[in-house]
Amino acid sequence: MVAGQGAKWAGTRVANQFRGDEAANAKMEARALSAAEQIVEQLGQMKGAAMKIGQVLSTVDFELVPEDARPEFKEKLAALRDQSHRVPFKDLRKMMDEDFDGQVDELFESIDEEAIAAASIGQVHKGITSDGKVVAIKIQYPGIAEAVSTDLRNAQLLNPLVRSMAPGLDVKALMHELTERIEEEVDYELEAQRHRAIERALRGHPLIRIPAVDTRRSARRVLTTEFVEARTFDEVRKTEGLEERSRFGELIFRFFYGVLMNEHIALGDPHPGNLLYDADRRLVALDFGLLREMSAEYLDGEQQLGRAIKRRDAAEVHHWMATLGYLPKPDEFEPELILQQMIGATDWYMGDHQELTIDPELVRKTIESTSSPRSEFFSMMRRQTVPPEALLLRRMEGLVFSVLGELGARADWGAMASEYLNGDPPSTKLGEIDAEHWGNRRTKRRG
Repeated sequence: MVAGQGAKWAGTRVANQFRGDEAANAKMEARALSAAEQIVEQLGQMKGAAMKIGQVLSTVDFELVPEDARPEFKEKLAALRDQSHRVPFKDLRKMMDEDFDGQVDELFESIDEEAIAAASIGQVHKGITSDGKVVAIKIQYPGIAEAVSTDLRNAQLLNPLVRSMAPGLDVKALMHELTERIEEEVDYELEAQRHRAIERALRGHPLIRIPAVDTRRSARRVLTTEFVEARTFDEVRKTEGLEERSRFGELIFRFFYGVLMNEHIALGDPHPGNLLYDADRRLVALDFGLLREMSAEYLDGEQQLGRAIKRRDAAEVHHWMATLGYLPKPDEFEPELILQQMIGATDWYMGDHQELTIDPELVRKTIESTSSPRSEFFSMMRRQTVPPEALLLRRMEGLVFSVLGELGARADWGAMASEYLNGDPPSTKLGEIDAEHWGNRRTKRRG
């Protein structure tokens, strides 16, 4: 697929030299949409680790795609969130029988054979338990564990290429971290434990709802939770005005950073398919297979780095970047240049904006100015690395930013960030409600 699309893109560029601007743009647009369709088709069939690529790509803007074509391009990629190829239920039922020792009919009164959602590791069916509860049943695809293992082995082949593009990157350590995290995601028993931990932490929260796990009806390849009626992320994005989209966006921000700072957990999969909005205007968060438990010591260092960025203290930024492990050879990096790089990457929530609307264009410009080959920081970034402990943290940060951009949400993100960085008082009414929940939880823990 890559070879074929590469040849077609090259041919289009050559031909466009002899076309007018309007005709050239039309051809580029057609080529981009054709590529998106093939990517959706291929990655949707591959499932596993490969499909996650498409899920992440759907939240990113692509400068090479003509601006007018980007929304449709991203719509096609976004199909991977919940419209990928379904596996016939009869194939999944065999796995359920194996995991539940043939007692499926005793546990469930009925299971809808038509999937309501499909993702990279499994698909979800609506069902009714033997005691009459409506549930969502996530069933792992047959052979997916082997497919993920193959994807990850194949990914090792990219190590020399990645190392050539970023000589400072500790590719081996990062690949080890990525492999561990993704292999954990295939273990639904482990995910059930993590899901229950997050659900307990948010239980009773007035603004955020985590569906409860049905442990009796969960197994190694089956995860059953209560079924929640809610609108999808895309429905909210397309139908709601700025005020409601911004409210939804603030809940997303507070959920991910609240769990990070209060539970010391980086949730690594904040893509739109896992974020719903119920009739009570609560965020409903799903899928806790990909996460990283962070040490208090490491998180404190990240907080110190964030405070230094907000103070525009170049020496301190350099110190904490080196201490945390981002700079393999600290003396080779100019503190002021490091500071400017960090300001560019984090300005949306570290800058002094009061209120800022995050849209796809802002996300694109931020990525372009801080991490693309055309960035003034690119040569310096090739000598930097990402500490393994920070890999999912950085992924979470980037995807939350992209998700807020998809919503076009507006808020004082800097004031909210200061609550988590500096312990500042809540800056919004929603923040007061959120802070009360976490305060009550800390009191119960001490008790």
